[in-house]
Amino acid sequence: MKLKKLFTCVASFMLAVALVGCGGSSSGSTDSTGGEVAVFWYTFGDTYLSSVRSAMNATFDEKGIKYQDYDANASQTTQTEQITTAISKGASCLVVNIVDASSDDATQAIINLAKDANLPVVFFNRSVSEEIVSAYDKAAYVGTDYTQAGHMEGQMAGQFILENYDKLDINGDGKITYVMFKGQEGNMEADARTQYGVEDANKVLTEGGKPELEFYDSSNSSKYLLDMNGTWSAQQGQELMQTALSKFNEGNKNMIEVVIANNDDMALGAIAALQNSGYNTGDGRYIPVFGVDATDAAKAAIKDGSMTGTIKQDAAGMANAVVQIAENLTNNKGTFDGIDAANVVGTWRVNIPYSAYAGE
Repeated sequence: MKLKKLFTCVASFMLAVALVGCGGSSSGSTDSTGGEVAVFWYTFGDTYLSSVRSAMNATFDEKGIKYQDYDANASQTTQTEQITTAISKGASCLVVNIVDASSDDATQAIINLAKDANLPVVFFNRSVSEEIVSAYDKAAYVGTDYTQAGHMEGQMAGQFILENYDKLDINGDGKITYVMFKGQEGNMEADARTQYGVEDANKVLTEGGKPELEFYDSSNSSKYLLDMNGTWSAQQGQELMQTALSKFNEGNKNMIEVVIANNDDMALGAIAALQNSGYNTGDGRYIPVFGVDATDAAKAAIKDGSMTGTIKQDAAGMANAVVQIAENLTNNKGTFDGIDAANVVGTWRVNIPYSAYAGE
């Protein structure tokens, strides 16, 4: 009997270790089914989402909720397969940072899987269709007013340019040329930031008696540079900026004078390229660079003077809202119990507010 009791204790200990090792909490779950919350990330490689993941996991741990993180590595096929696997393992709730944010089909497929298993699903960060999500009473979305970031970035950029116009007009032609970095085609956040980041800057400039911004390359009808991998990466930002600078520079009297990026990683990549060309190193040769996210790396760049400003996405706020809603839905409570009513939109989503950041 003593040997059997010892074996049972060892087995329990090994199970707890296994739960910790796979990314879940070893403490008891507060959900009604006993299963773990399955959290699906479009990629572990995104800097902002890494901060959301860290905050979310900490909140799950604090609440004693078991969870498992899955990395789709930017593949929707992989993510859908992971969701199927998690359901078969007895997940209690699906939390989804969808890969293909441009596809209603991908969203609908995930909703269908959740419905068939009678599981709640919480989408977050990457926009999904209201029509599809609101049609399932166990689904919700946590994100942002994706137009707000573009408006705020455009206003920040426009104000800075207006206040420093003559200094920034390197080419001396009375106009300011810019480059826009777009993270992903067909992504609603990227579309809005691309549009309003320029439109609102132009509004500030024209109201101040200055001409609108001019895209640096007249042969580019899109008026943006696209991360072809759709991962909003620093590497793509650096490569695209480096290529642009090889032709558009002070030597050719057509230097790019402002950088507007749809996230901080691309902005930081552009800064690396600028620094390789002798700008933004603290010696006075400066090209203003604006981003979105307020990652720690971006804050450090603003502090050292190599970056101008960014728009903060509240990673902890997003993580806390996701966990609260997942807990609510799993335990048959009101979807938005415990959520600030000012951030709730209709019956299907929560918007986490943005704020401007230009240093502390």
